[in-house]
Amino acid sequence: QLQLVESGGGLVQPGGSLRLSCAVSGSTLDYHATGWFRQAPGKEREGVSCINRSDGSTFYADSVKGRFTISRDNAKNTVYLQMNSLKPEDTAVYSCAASPMHYCSHYEKDFDYGMENWGKGTLVTISS
Repeated sequence: QLQLVESGGGLVQPGGSLRLSCAVSGSTLDYHATGWFRQAPGKEREGVSCINRSDGSTFYADSVKGRFTISRDNAKNTVYLQMNSLKPEDTAVYSCAASPMHYCSHYEKDFDYGMENWGKGTLVTISS
């Protein structure tokens, strides 16, 4: 069983930046992909980005392409989400998840495919 803990959320002005971290732990660190997801108040959860653990290949939702960067440090079992040029509509609870058996889907609507282990989330608020 994997445990995931997010950190790095907070209040930022529009145009600012934040870096989120997702620390993965467990008795067996065997997972293929890690994804970031967000849920804004009153909205459904949406996939933001995904990274494959083996080769580092990355995938992004259209809404964040060019602004967000996902990366991993396998030695630390940590995945990061660098968020730049933040907008008020990026306000949400951001959660990370890991897939023990599947690689990232290439399609943002399916980023959560195979994601079995989830963190509790960290709140990101973009406001002036």
